[in-house]
Amino acid sequence: MQPQIIQLPKIIDERGNLTFLQHSNQIPFSISRIFWTYSVPGGEIRGGHAYKTQQEIIVALSGSFDVIITNTDGTKQKFSLNRSYYGLYLPAKTWRHTENFSTNALSLHLSSTAYSREDYLYDFDSFVQLNNEK
Repeated sequence: MQPQIIQLPKIIDERGNLTFLQHSNQIPFSISRIFWTYSVPGGEIRGGHAYKTQQEIIVALSGSFDVIITNTDGTKQKFSLNRSYYGLYLPAKTWRHTENFSTNALSLHLSSTAYSREDYLYDFDSFVQLNNEK
């Protein structure tokens, strides 16, 4: 699979809207870890890495930010997240960073694996090499 936006259910109600996640219906992995980022100062960039095995879905629960995907050939894709009923699916071996955070942006991250420092790739050349291995 490629990085892609997943539309989550949106139940509209005059008392307030509701969106939910259910593994078997909406996401391609079992959730092993959940984390969120918030209070990101203006102009800061988060991420700048890939995971060897972890899959992830990122949701903008509040505010907005951009997720930039860098492909092995150096080309980039930008996904602007600003709706809590859209999630960005990122398969393993996807180089990413987040930027352009609005005031009070809150990003939710759903991960397929528990935290493991060994799963992170922080060097872009190592990322390219891993993706080019057969």
